[in-house]
Amino acid sequence: MLRAIAVVVLISGLIALAVLGPNWLMSTEHEDALSTLMCDLDTGPCQWKMNGSLWVAELERGRVGDQGQEYRLQVHTSANPDRLLAVLRGESMYLGEYPVPLDNTGVDGGIDAWEATFTAPFCTTEPEMTWRIDLQQGNQPMSDLPVKMVFRAEGRTN
Repeated sequence: MLRAIAVVVLISGLIALAVLGPNWLMSTEHEDALSTLMCDLDTGPCQWKMNGSLWVAELERGRVGDQGQEYRLQVHTSANPDRLLAVLRGESMYLGEYPVPLDNTGVDGGIDAWEATFTAPFCTTEPEMTWRIDLQQGNQPMSDLPVKMVFRAEGRTN
């Protein structure tokens, strides 16, 4: 009799785990973290809060020069960093890491504005390349950055 009760309890526990387990693993907090992970700068600005400070990053396409498409990256933040560096890293394929120093263009209402103009390297065999932009404060990577900023760059078609 005791053995039959133990088997029923065990089977009930396994059924409950099978039914409720996936919902528990995919809680709304986990879904929110996944949905804010990727931010496509081609579709608009990226905005996030980190350590109580607001951050906004925007990417604009400029003219096409001899070296390819120019981009202007603007970062606005209330965090007041001393130095800010954007590091380009290939997302769709590895083409190295390219540091892009941002210049502080001033403060307006307690919000620092940072800006840089750069040309993204391109692959000669693949005309379209996805790049990730990681921010650093000086030489220190911002490891707690809650977004992953990406954009697509097209190579020259000569």
